[in-house]
Amino acid sequence: MNGWVLVILVYQLFILCFFKVMFIVHQSLFGVQQGRAYADVDWMNTFIFDMWPFLDKAICNNIKRATRPIFDQYIGSYGIESIEFRQLTLGALPPTFQGIKVYQMQEKELVIEPLIRWASITNVIIDVKVHSFKVPVQLVDLHITVKPRLTLKPLVPSFPGFANLCVSLMEKPHIDFGFKLLGGDVMAIPGLYRFVQDQISKQISILYHWPKVIQIPILDGASGATMKPVGILHVKVIRAMNLLKMDLLGKSDPYVKMRLSGERLPSKKTSVKMNNLNPEWNEHFRFIVKDPETQVLELHMFDWEKVKMHDKLGMQIIPLRLLTPYESKLFTLDLLKSMNPNDPHNKKNRGKLIVELTFDPFREDNSRASVTSDGEGNASLRRDNSSGGGLLLVSVENAENVEGKRHTNPYAEVLFRGERKKTKVIRKTRDPRWSEEFQFMVDEPPVADKIRIEVRSKRRGLPFRNKESLGHVDINLVDVVNNGRINEKYHLINSRNGTIHVEIKWSTV
Repeated sequence: MNGWVLVILVYQLFILCFFKVMFIVHQSLFGVQQGRAYADVDWMNTFIFDMWPFLDKAICNNIKRATRPIFDQYIGSYGIESIEFRQLTLGALPPTFQGIKVYQMQEKELVIEPLIRWASITNVIIDVKVHSFKVPVQLVDLHITVKPRLTLKPLVPSFPGFANLCVSLMEKPHIDFGFKLLGGDVMAIPGLYRFVQDQISKQISILYHWPKVIQIPILDGASGATMKPVGILHVKVIRAMNLLKMDLLGKSDPYVKMRLSGERLPSKKTSVKMNNLNPEWNEHFRFIVKDPETQVLELHMFDWEKVKMHDKLGMQIIPLRLLTPYESKLFTLDLLKSMNPNDPHNKKNRGKLIVELTFDPFREDNSRASVTSDGEGNASLRRDNSSGGGLLLVSVENAENVEGKRHTNPYAEVLFRGERKKTKVIRKTRDPRWSEEFQFMVDEPPVADKIRIEVRSKRRGLPFRNKESLGHVDINLVDVVNNGRINEKYHLINSRNGTIHVEIKWSTV
């Protein structure tokens, strides 16, 4: 095996481990003094030092879990038979925070910039088994100086108070460590030490330097803390060619099932083309995009079966970062058994799928607005809504003073154009807080529409009188379309003192 290939491989693995460590440590940042200057954080360093023996074990266990699939990718390549940790400890000295800047809080967002130094007594030994020989690779004496930017967003009324941790680097990091291969100090090779340090810092800076961001989800969608939509993906499934014959007495009955990564919404499907190995669909679908840099469109081809489980014909993915906004792009995809590059079944020809994708980002709030005057010096801002559709975002925040006759377990129900969506049920409270967001895609501005939001109570068990209305409100959407957003508290009709807080946004493409 080429020794330099092994060195590069291990460097890549350790870089991933470094950032895993830093990310886990960052999650301890729940509070700090505010101000533009660096604040004193001795209390945090004391806390981390006392907790470090336990954090060390927890972080090392996470590193082992995170690197296991990475190790598995290389088994079978370059004669590698196994890759295992012989020893993994981050040492007795934890990272120290030299100071923290906390920037002014924006709407549902907090920005923190800590300065972190770590002179650890790390000892990591990995045994790489190559052609029945064990090759020990050792990392020692890790020193890191890094200045990350941490953005906590959105801020939500659920512990720990934010849904996502976004991390990026404000400056090129300094990383120093010892690296031994077969017991020999590789860093002692003349010229190699400085070259390796510069390359590692450069590559990390390219990947993670601001404005590039790594997003770490903290809360799931059940907390009402999902990413905000940024655009609409238009997918046209055109046709497929030379598909596999799956039916014993016929050909195949193909259909395409698709979804965006990171979404829990149901997948969308094309129609089924019976007994056809070269089907044509020309069917259109739309998806709400939240992160075009990381999301991918997953396409799965199935053979429809009336009785038994549908057979899988193949699959492919398309990263949305390959798209240019507002430009249609045609993709001819070779169908694969799986996305595992080492899967030998991928060598089999499974046919092709042709699709066309267009990503339309939402426009800025006032990019389509115009100023009008009433002739008396009074000006007003009005959005131009002459174009087609967009996305209606309805955020049901909370209600107050709602009360049922028989029970008070409130939930909110949103009704728009026949589509009904519900929040979770909050038991035994007159002041429920949901903070849930619902999305409605429409083909034209809903200037003549109303949206109804009703607060209801639900009781478990008995089938009779298990639901009752606690009040409702009908909201005209013309102001939402013209202004782009409303954020109001409404009195509930048929409720004595009940109110509900709702935010509605209209985004156009």
